[in-house]
Amino acid sequence: MQLIDIGANLTHDSFDRDRDAVLARARAAGVVQMVLTGASREHSPMALELARQHPGFLYATAGVHPHHAVEYTDECDAEMRALHAHAEVVAVGECGLDYFRDFAPRPAQHRAFERQLQLASEVRAADGQRKPLFLHQRDAHADFMAQMKNFDGRIGAAVVHCFTGERQELFDYLDQDWYIGITGWLCDERRGAHLRELVKHIPAERLMIETDAPYLLPRSLKPMPKDRRNEPMFLKHIVEELARDRGEDVELTAANATAATRTFFRLPHAD
Repeated sequence: MQLIDIGANLTHDSFDRDRDAVLARARAAGVVQMVLTGASREHSPMALELARQHPGFLYATAGVHPHHAVEYTDECDAEMRALHAHAEVVAVGECGLDYFRDFAPRPAQHRAFERQLQLASEVRAADGQRKPLFLHQRDAHADFMAQMKNFDGRIGAAVVHCFTGERQELFDYLDQDWYIGITGWLCDERRGAHLRELVKHIPAERLMIETDAPYLLPRSLKPMPKDRRNEPMFLKHIVEELARDRGEDVELTAANATAATRTFFRLPHAD
């Protein structure tokens, strides 16, 4: 079983002490490739640097999360465009809107999102195609959809990563042919129980899996790590839970998610 984690925050300082061991454990658990999330001016170049150290295994996104929206200046935009000149950077983002935390003023979030949508409409991968979007949305669905609609026909593929929303949100995304990223939120009996029904409706060719490590440790994991840190080796647990909820064999769910991921990010087959 080959797995690809589409969202791992491996530049997080909680991995500084044992990052190589984390990567080794992921490989041992069947994770053959990972996309590292770039979510700020600080961490996007760090994600690229890690990807360059592990060619063919690690890739990166480059963008600014809505929590950091105030840092999206002209200088930041230039930095993001420079990062996207590298082949290892395979998607624009993490970008979007977050009204749940509201760590950044909403007007700043809208401006940062708009600029990154503009960036996504302009930057090209080596094959000449637009790079896909790695999107974040929480409690901001209507405004999120409105901003995306402004770029109809001007952007490439998109994934709503770490989907935790309700039925209408899911079907709005699927109606746009967007991809859906499922995390260990599925395994949270307090907040994620509704996802166990919703994931049955995601077409296999639109479904991808991710840990969002070090966040969102699956609550159904046994035994729990003492430090409560999530890491990519637990992707296998997430796909097992996902397969059960979809009524599929885990090998099929994993194979379909991996195929969808390679199509979306245009990743080569792993060695």
